[in-house]
Amino acid sequence: MAYRIGSGIDFHKLAEGRKLWIGGVNIPHTKGALGHSDADVLLHAICDALLGAASLGDIGQHFPDTDATYKNIDSKILLQKTIVLVKEKGFSVVNVDSTVCLQLPKIKPHVAQMQKVISTILGIQESDVSVKATTTEQLGFVGREEGLVAYATVLLEKP
Repeated sequence: MAYRIGSGIDFHKLAEGRKLWIGGVNIPHTKGALGHSDADVLLHAICDALLGAASLGDIGQHFPDTDATYKNIDSKILLQKTIVLVKEKGFSVVNVDSTVCLQLPKIKPHVAQMQKVISTILGIQESDVSVKATTTEQLGFVGREEGLVAYATVLLEKP
C-alpha cells in the first residue's frame, strides 16, 4: 500500500451581490465569494490537495480562470473532475481534513451538509471528511470580512 498526503489552500475576496458557496453548500450571507467559478473556497482547496497528493499539478493548471468553460461553474463539478484524475492514477481517498477561515457567517449549522456533499463526490464516508472553521479574531482581510480562506489536507492510498 502506498500513501500520499496533499495540502491545498485557497483564498477568495468577498463581495456583495454574490452567493456564498462553501463546501458545495449555499450559505445565506450578505456577501459571497468573488471568482471565475462559483468561488467555493473549500472545494478549491480540496481539489488542490487531491491534485498535489497525486502529483497532478494544481487547480489552475486543470481548470484555468482564462477558460470560459469554467466561468461560473459549480465547484462540485470541478471536484468531480478532480477525483476522476486522481482515480485514473490509481489512488483512492482515505480522508480529508479542512479548515475554513472566515469572520462571518458561522458555518457550524452547515458542516454536516458539507460533509455529505464532499463525501458523496469523493466516494468516502461522511465521517472521513472533517470540516472545521475559525475566525481570525478580526485580524487581517479575513477579520475585516474582505475575504475568506480554506485549507485542506488529504490522504490518498494506492493498493
